[in-house]
Amino acid sequence: MNLENLTTERRNQKTTGLDEMSIRDILTIMNEEDAKVPAAINESLDQIEAVIEKIVESFAKGGRLIYIGAGTSGRLGILDAAECVPTFGTEPEMVQGLIAGGMKAMTVAVEGAEDSESLAKEDLAAINLTDKDIVVGIAASGRTPYVVGGLEYAKEVGATRASISCNKQAVISQYAAYPIEVEVGPEILTGSTRLKSGTAQKLILNMLSTVSMIGIGKVYKNLMVDVRPTNEKLVERAKRIIMEATECDYALAEKTFTESGEDVKLAIVMILTNSDKETAASKLVASNGFVREAAN
Repeated sequence: MNLENLTTERRNQKTTGLDEMSIRDILTIMNEEDAKVPAAINESLDQIEAVIEKIVESFAKGGRLIYIGAGTSGRLGILDAAECVPTFGTEPEMVQGLIAGGMKAMTVAVEGAEDSESLAKEDLAAINLTDKDIVVGIAASGRTPYVVGGLEYAKEVGATRASISCNKQAVISQYAAYPIEVEVGPEILTGSTRLKSGTAQKLILNMLSTVSMIGIGKVYKNLMVDVRPTNEKLVERAKRIIMEATECDYALAEKTFTESGEDVKLAIVMILTNSDKETAASKLVASNGFVREAAN
């Protein structure tokens, strides 16, 4: 294994005396290095856009978005997938994250799991990966065998293949039809890719899931109209979303929220079109879930 050419493994010449720096100096340079991440991502917006288009296409076919990764990369994929359920009202199966070594690896490193190509194939087969799905392999190094194996299996079943790496000319890019490569430079702590590389991956995942959900009607204006009100805070947020989307008062928002069966999107269409629950539901079906179209 030759890691010499990987930017993610190189030493940052600005921090060779990291252990002798003051806390404030470390914080300052850490912040300066982190600030480089958005600029690096900006250079890859074309590639990110292409992946989002494919995710939307996959959802339109009834397919799923599957993230695969090891270590920090795998954990970030699982985090992004988990957040789609409350934020966008998706079923847990629609966006999934797989990590080398299984859910145990979320908190404890599983020896050798990331080095197994066959393990990823088994994990994807276990969720019945199909040609309707899109698999996004995530690896800061761009060479993780678990991700390579997963992308190979995705090709076998005809699923769309994308990747996210933090090195140029990454190995996993060769296995992805839609590679994203964002090079953020050496970490302040050599090889600690949970830092800038992890931040870059998180920002890209934010883009992939959020913009894809906008693309399938999960957002009206800039409001999360498919939010699941699973606790008191979210119930109040749901009512506020209804008020902001329709410019109604709290009383009407609360009343319609209840009448809709606590369905924010449905309540909004009921108010905007001055219609009952059944009529509003029909309008949403006809518009494929887009509030703006249903309200016209």
